[in-house]
Amino acid sequence: MANSSSRYSVLTAAHWGPMLVETDGETVFSSRGALATGMENSLQSAVRDQVHSNTRVRFPMVRKGFLASPENPQGIRGQDEFVRVSWDEALDLIHQQHKRIREAYGPASIFAGSYGWRSNGVLHKASTLLQRYMALAGGYTGHLGDYSTGAAQAIMPYVVGGSEVYQQQTSWPLVLEHSDVVVLWSANPLNTLKIAWNASDEQGLSYFSALRDSGKKLICIDPMRSETVDFFGDKMEWVAPHMGTDVALMLGIAHTLVENGWHDEAFLARCTTGYAVFASYLLGESDGIAKNAEWAAEICGVGAAKIRELAAIFHQNTTMLMAGWGMQRQQFGEQKHWMIVTLAAMLGQIGTPGGGFGLSYHFANGGNPTRRSAVLSSMQGSLPGGCDAVDKIPVARIVEALENPGGAYQHNGMNRHFPDIRFIWWAGGANFTHHQDTNRLIRAWQKPELVVISECFWTAAAKHADIVLPATTSFERNDLTMTGDYSNQHLVPMKQVVPPRYEARNDFDVFAELSERWEKGGYARFTEGKSQLQWLETFYNVARQRGASQQVELPPFAEFWQANQLIEMPENPDSERFIRFADFCRDPLAHPLKTASGKIEIFSQRIADYGYPDCPGHPMWLEPDEWQGNAEPEQLQVLSAHPAHRLHSQLNYSSLRELYAVANREPVTIHPDDAQARGIQDGDTVRLWNARGQILAGAVISEGIKPGVICIHEGAWPDLDLTADGICKNGAVNVLTKDLPSSRLGNGCAGNTALAWLEKYNGPELTLTAFEPPASS
Repeated sequence: MANSSSRYSVLTAAHWGPMLVETDGETVFSSRGALATGMENSLQSAVRDQVHSNTRVRFPMVRKGFLASPENPQGIRGQDEFVRVSWDEALDLIHQQHKRIREAYGPASIFAGSYGWRSNGVLHKASTLLQRYMALAGGYTGHLGDYSTGAAQAIMPYVVGGSEVYQQQTSWPLVLEHSDVVVLWSANPLNTLKIAWNASDEQGLSYFSALRDSGKKLICIDPMRSETVDFFGDKMEWVAPHMGTDVALMLGIAHTLVENGWHDEAFLARCTTGYAVFASYLLGESDGIAKNAEWAAEICGVGAAKIRELAAIFHQNTTMLMAGWGMQRQQFGEQKHWMIVTLAAMLGQIGTPGGGFGLSYHFANGGNPTRRSAVLSSMQGSLPGGCDAVDKIPVARIVEALENPGGAYQHNGMNRHFPDIRFIWWAGGANFTHHQDTNRLIRAWQKPELVVISECFWTAAAKHADIVLPATTSFERNDLTMTGDYSNQHLVPMKQVVPPRYEARNDFDVFAELSERWEKGGYARFTEGKSQLQWLETFYNVARQRGASQQVELPPFAEFWQANQLIEMPENPDSERFIRFADFCRDPLAHPLKTASGKIEIFSQRIADYGYPDCPGHPMWLEPDEWQGNAEPEQLQVLSAHPAHRLHSQLNYSSLRELYAVANREPVTIHPDDAQARGIQDGDTVRLWNARGQILAGAVISEGIKPGVICIHEGAWPDLDLTADGICKNGAVNVLTKDLPSSRLGNGCAGNTALAWLEKYNGPELTLTAFEPPASS
C-alpha cells in the first residue's frame, strides 16, 4: 500500500466537470470536484473505477473466427471468442483489410462517422482523430445529426433560423430577476446539468437552487416526477400528461389563449409568419376539430380545467418555457419544439427579459453568462490535402443503412440513397447502448466485412467487433478543455494522472502509425510534425491570441502547464444582460432571423412543399405508432430517461451502481396501481417484453410516475443471455424501444416510442455478465 505522504493531487476534467484526482503516480485513490458549487456530483468520484476497472480492454484482441480467415470469417460477432495479438499484428491486419475494402468498394463503403460522448479534451477526440486518418486515406461516410437532438436540429432552423438546442439562452440573472413563472417541460436539469460536451461549469445547478428560493411559480410538465421535482419539493407543481402527448396539451393551451383573446396578435403579425394557417387548424376550420381544452384532455390525460388554468397562468405572467429534449426523441419529435415556439409566440414574450422559451437550460448550463474568454482551438477531422466525408447518413439510421444498402430514403428535403457499408470503425462511442431495438442492431451488425472498435472497456459494442484496440482513458494522457459549452468559464489542464494501463494506447498514436502504413510520410502528415504536447501548446496559444482581443491575458503555456491550476475567465456584464431574440423582436426588419421569411415561421411553406406526411407545414398532433391511445390490454408506455449516476452508458460498470441498482439490475419505476395489478412488490425482479425483445429489471414502486407509464433509464449495458431466449439481464431499455425515424425531415432518434408488457419474474436466476470480458483463447 502506498504511503500517504507520496500522494498528490492532479487537476484534470471530464464531461462532468473539473476534478482533483489523488494519486501516487501509479494508482488512483480518490477524486472530487475542483469547483466549490455546494451541489454534489457523484460522477466526479468515479475516476478510480474508470482507471482500475476489471472490464478494461487490456490488449489488442481479434475475434477468433475473423483472425483465422479475415476475408471469409467464421463465427458470429458477439458470440465468438477473442484472441490476444500484438499491436503490430492488429494494425497490420486493420491496414490490410482497410486497403482491400477501400480498393474494392470505394470510400463510401467505410463508415467512420462514429458518434458518442468521446473525451472532452481538445486533442484526444477519438472520433475526430479517426476521421482525420480516414481523410488522409481518401474519404469515408460520415454522419448527420446526433441521438440527443436529431429532430430539433432539423426543424428549428426552419422555425427560428438556428438549432437552439446548442445555443446560449437568455441569461439566468435576467430569468431570476424578471420571470414570474418558470415551466420545465420534459426536462430534468438536476440530472442533465451534471454534464456538458466540454466540461460542466456546474453553475446551472446553482441557478436552479436560486430559482427554488425565489418565490416564483414553478411548474414541471412530465409523465414522471423527476429528481428535479423532488429537489424543488412543494415549491414546484407537477403536471403529468400521458407520455408523448405534449403537442396535444400545448394545442389545448393555445386554443384557450385564442378563445379568451389572450394571444398577442401584434407580436404574431410583426414577428411571425404563417399564424393564420396554423390558427385554421387550431380552431378546427381546416379539419372540423377544434383543438380546445376538452379535446386535448381526452388525448393527454390532463383535465380541461387544468389546461385552461395553465393558459391563464402563462398569459397573466412573464413566463419562461424551459423545454427538454426527451419530448423530441419520439416519433414526430419535430412537432414538439415547433409547437413550444408557437405557444411562446402566441404569448408574445419571446425576446423579453425572463419570457419566451429556451431549449438548453437543462444542458451544459445554458443561461450561465458567457465570459470574456480565451477559447481553445481543437484538433480537426480534416487535414491539408485530405478527403473528408464523401457521404453522410443520419446517425440514428445506421441500422437501416446496413439492412438496405443503396436503398432510397428522404432527409430534410432531399432524396438520398444509403451507401453500401462494408467497414465500420467506431471510436469514442457506445452505439449498442444508445441505438434503439438492440436485437435488430445485432442482426444488422453481422453484415459488414470488418468492424473495428477502439475502446477502454469491454462494452457490448466491443464484444460485437472483429478487432478491438485498447484505448487510454482521459486520465492516462494529457489534454486541455474549457468548462461550460456556453459560458467558457474556465480553461482547464487535463493532466495525465497515471501511465496507460496494460497495453492501452492513445488514439492519436494509433492513427498516426496507421497513417504511416497507408503512405510513406503519413505519420508526419497526420501529426503535422507536432508531438501531442506541442499540439496542446498550439491550441493554448490560439486561446492566448483570442483572449488578447477580449483583454484577457494568459500566461505562457509552460507556466500554465506547470501550475496545475484552472484559469477562470473574467465576467462580461453585457452577457449577464443577454436576451435571446431581443434584437430581432425589437426590429425584425433590421435583425431578421435566418429563416426563409426572416421571421419566426409558425407555418413553413418549404416544409409543406416537401409533402412529408410525418412532418406537415405547421405543428400538429400526430398519433404515434405506439402510445397510450393504441396500447393493447395491460401494455405500458416505456419512458427512457437520462440516468442520475452515469453519462448515458459511461460508468455503468462503476461502484456508483450501488446507488441505484435494484436486484443487481437497472431499476424500473412503476406506479402502485400498475404494480398491484401484476402482483409486483418493491425490489422484485421483473420482466418487461414486447415483440422486439425482453429484459429483466428491479422494481421501484412510486407515486411519482403517471399510471400506464414505466421508466427505465437509458445507458445500461446490454447483457443478452442466449441460453434464456435472449433476455437482457442488465435491463437495457433499448432492447424494447422502437427503431424508427422521428420523421423524414430529421430522421432523428425516436427512443421514447415504445410499449411493453410487465410481469413479476419467476424464472431461473440469471447471473449478470455485462461487465465481464468475453471469452478468450
